[in-house]
Formats: sequence, C-alpha cells, structure tokens
Amino acid sequence: MRTTIEIKPAHRARLLELAARRDEKDFSSVIGEALDAFLEGGARREHLLAQALKQRGSFSEAEAARLLREAVYTRSS
Repeated sequence: MRTTIEIKPAHRARLLELAARRDEKDFSSVIGEALDAFLEGGARREHLLAQALKQRGSFSEAEAARLLREAVYTRSS
C-alpha cells in the first residue's frame, strides 16, 4: 500500500543509506521493518505492564521501599 508521510531530511538520508547498503533502490522495506519492530515492541510493553500490575500488593511496604532504594542506587551508579 502506498502512502505519504512527512519525515525530516536527515531521516530520509539515513533511510536511503540503509537501503543502499542492502542494494535496494528505496527504503520501503526499511520502513516496514521499523514499523514491525515498533508495533511488536508496543505489544511487548503492554504485556510487561500487565504482568507488573498483577504483582501489585505482593510486596510489603518495607520490601517495596528496600527495592526502590536499590533501584535508585543501581541507576545512579
């Protein structure tokens, strides 16, 4: 299916570069792969969020506070 989208010139240049490395004349397949990855990633994020929300209430207040402190420490180091 053909459609028109507005993209930045820099994005177009990078897409053409990727397509050229694959010996392709246009970047349709590159866009298709990017869309597939984005859409699959969204489904995965939704699944992970649903799994995380199922855990709600399974930690005590003290455990939750300890895990939060550890996460903050890990991210800062």
